[in-house]
Amino acid sequence: MAAFRSVFRLCLRPQFCRFQTFPRQFSASSRCFAVTEKVTHTGQAFDEGDYRKLRYVDREKELNEKFAIDLVDEEPPKEVEATSVWCDGGDPSTGHPRVYINLDIPGPHACGYCGLRYVHKAH
Repeated sequence: MAAFRSVFRLCLRPQFCRFQTFPRQFSASSRCFAVTEKVTHTGQAFDEGDYRKLRYVDREKELNEKFAIDLVDEEPPKEVEATSVWCDGGDPSTGHPRVYINLDIPGPHACGYCGLRYVHKAH
């Protein structure tokens, strides 16, 4: 704290305080980058000097074009007659817990873990 005060006092002396006023200039600029690498669904793209880009030297970034959310969206909702249903993801080895879904409100309802949708069948 004492060092800060002594530096502050030095700055207040006339020989050290030289304030110059510049006219304010406002400029707006934008940069457009030509993206040569593939961008993932999360928008991940590395700058030219980024060290993480070294893993793609002499080869192209491998990217799966089929994202899971799109594949789940293609699956039509399962129609059930009950007002509540449970979802375990189909395969118990995936670690998907059994989730109970209430279908009292009309419309499709999605599982929070796997995204499968269920809808109450109208009588």
